[in-house]
Amino acid sequence: MNTLTIITNAAGELIAPTTAAYALAAIGLNIHFGMTGLMNMGQAGFMLLGAYGFAITQSMGANLFTSVCTALLLAVIYALLLGIPTLRLGPDYLAMVTLAAAEIIRIIGRSTAMTHVTGGSGGISPQNFTEKFEELSPLPDGTTKVLLWTYSNNIANSWWLRIVAWALVAIAALLCWRWFHSPWGRMLKGIREDENAIRSLGKPVTRYKMESLILGGVFGALAGIIFVLPRSVQPDSLGRTVTFYTWTILLLGGAATILGPILGSCLLWVLLTFVKELMRGTIPATFVTSNQIEALGWVIVGIALMCLVIFRPQGLLGDRKELAFHA
Repeated sequence: MNTLTIITNAAGELIAPTTAAYALAAIGLNIHFGMTGLMNMGQAGFMLLGAYGFAITQSMGANLFTSVCTALLLAVIYALLLGIPTLRLGPDYLAMVTLAAAEIIRIIGRSTAMTHVTGGSGGISPQNFTEKFEELSPLPDGTTKVLLWTYSNNIANSWWLRIVAWALVAIAALLCWRWFHSPWGRMLKGIREDENAIRSLGKPVTRYKMESLILGGVFGALAGIIFVLPRSVQPDSLGRTVTFYTWTILLLGGAATILGPILGSCLLWVLLTFVKELMRGTIPATFVTSNQIEALGWVIVGIALMCLVIFRPQGLLGDRKELAFHA
């Protein structure tokens, strides 16, 4: 594998739908944690509900608008169910509940009793829920080469999906910029800094927390839709590791920033792909197998992230005075 191929494959992650999906999920987590201080350890649960809500209704013949609304409605209901019993308590309770709830959704999704709805552990095939999205594309059939990358215009991992995914990321970033600088955003920041002080002013702290949890969950549901459009809806692909990746992206780019989640997602997947491709091109297969390279790539990236948290705990774009992580 030559150097140009390695660079092309790594740089392609900058515009990949998966990178955009994780950026959206991290933006939602940024609303939870960066803005409000909520410890959501189950963002994958919002993503999985969004994916199932979209895919199942599409399989049943619903239009795109209905499917997206169903996914978002499920995220809102899920946030209410999680938030009502926990948001009046300490942050540890929300962390435990969201972690457990995300696992419950995953286990229900792969249950044999739900196979007729969710597809069980095999999931829902993309041909059952991607047709109407692809038909909405204004692009002609075939493939298109832009700079170094050639992709299908409309099918599966396509240019059309990339355009929609990154447009959603741009809209989400613009909305967050507006919210961060609004009175509502400043109220959330006050809750993050000193919840008791805000409560002493007579403000409905629990209501603001619930609004934050719902909004961040909605972005998580949108991320779930984007995540599954180029692949099947498989419950184990949206498990605990997805929440871990999302937290890593947020801390890498910098919490309580507008562009931090986007930068973190791009850097994580570009660096990870580059490290793996470089090892595949330079290390003989007789010395290290493909599976070992996958694991070793995460080890190297993990060590780099550990160093980042130790030496720059606020992330690449974060301000230590704004929000610091004590490693």
